[in-house]
Amino acid sequence: MRRSLLVACALLACAAAGALAALLAGGVSAARMLTTGSTTTTGTTTTNPGPPLIPPGVTISGVSVGGLSPEEATDAVRARFELPLPLVLNRRHQLSPTPETLGASAHIDEAINRARTSQPGTTVVLPVLIDGNVVRAYVFSVARRFNRPPVNAQVFLRRGRPVIVADRAGRTVDRLRLTQTIVARLRATSRAWVRIRTKALSAQTTRRAFRSVIVIRRGSNRLLVYHFQQLRRSFRVATGQSVYPTPLGRFSIVVKWRNPWWYPPNSRWAQGQKPIPPGPSNPLGTRWMGLSAPGVGIHGTPNPASIGYSVSHGCIRMYISDAEWLFNTVDIGTTVFITSA
Repeated sequence: MRRSLLVACALLACAAAGALAALLAGGVSAARMLTTGSTTTTGTTTTNPGPPLIPPGVTISGVSVGGLSPEEATDAVRARFELPLPLVLNRRHQLSPTPETLGASAHIDEAINRARTSQPGTTVVLPVLIDGNVVRAYVFSVARRFNRPPVNAQVFLRRGRPVIVADRAGRTVDRLRLTQTIVARLRATSRAWVRIRTKALSAQTTRRAFRSVIVIRRGSNRLLVYHFQQLRRSFRVATGQSVYPTPLGRFSIVVKWRNPWWYPPNSRWAQGQKPIPPGPSNPLGTRWMGLSAPGVGIHGTPNPASIGYSVSHGCIRMYISDAEWLFNTVDIGTTVFITSA
């Protein structure tokens, strides 16, 4: 009986040891299973390489693109090219046309492709296409805006005295030079200031044309000589009688003769008369200053008693010495005002 009890105890001990071994084996398997599961679920990460960067030191028409991606370089070059081109006239007028307004377009993709395959430090030129017709049309609009015609000097009477308005020079835009400069700036992708250069235009009639002005007062038989707007001398004269009045208005001296011949005019009072050569009996005296009024002039007279009266056939008579002084003072083209005063 004691033997049977010992056998039973031995069997129980073996069973317990087997159970413990089974538990330990199960734990190891579970751990292996957990480890295997974790290893199975871990993914593999793959990194795709980006586009190659442009080599260092590369520039495209002055824009540094070295170390940039093609997309970044494209944005930088486009931003630079699309800047407006400043045009200035006399520092007061400024225009800022865009390249598009000037008919310019850039082949940026072509420049980027060349930059990508260039050696470090290479300078790449940006190809720019320019529509010459668009540039010329724009320059024409600039000229139309800023061209200014010259203004001639003028003279008129105010209260019987001459008033002179000075001449003013004009200007015209140098269209050829402006066109060439704009094209050069666009091709170089330069946005430096462009000066709108002009050429001066001189007035045909300047203030100097009125350095002598004659005012004849028919009613008072006076001839006044002005140096510009200042009275220089005043003379008593004879003017036309009522049936042959001296014409009123604005005229100019068109001819000057020394020791003139007198030719009978085509008028009833001169019918049958013959030409008279220079000399003391010549009705024109020694000087003749013909006006733009037909048949009318300023001249000397051998009849000094007529001075101060309205007795002529329309001309303005002066003492011989006065006519000679006036002849030496005025020029052809001198303005002559004849008023009723």
